[in-house]
Amino acid sequence: MKLCRYVSMKTYSLDLRERVVAAYDAQTGTQEELAERFSVSVSWLKKLLRRRQDSGSFAPKPHAGGWTPKFQGERLDELKQWVQEKPDATLQELLDRSAVSASVMSVQRALRRLGCRRKKSRYTPPNRTVPT
Repeated sequence: MKLCRYVSMKTYSLDLRERVVAAYDAQTGTQEELAERFSVSVSWLKKLLRRRQDSGSFAPKPHAGGWTPKFQGERLDELKQWVQEKPDATLQELLDRSAVSASVMSVQRALRRLGCRRKKSRYTPPNRTVPT
């Protein structure tokens, strides 16, 4: 069973939008034919035309925002310094030391942005204990 992941899609360029709308206005084909010619979906074409009719513009909407990272700027630098001082610290220990109101996953995402690896290296010598 394959899990689906959300994939962030880039918006279509303004140039493409202008060409699609110009072709539609020139009545060079049906919506389905135009969608196929410009390699876009029919539903996107309909949404584009509806947006132009409602607002008069077919430019892409601005980014609506989202969550700001809890660890950024100075806090991110401090986190990197703490990992360098104590590389075997757990995510919870790093979170407690930071005194930031966040989750352990926030620390994990910040470390990923920093490029810090939290896994032990495969090249360390094995433990002396033998599995039984």
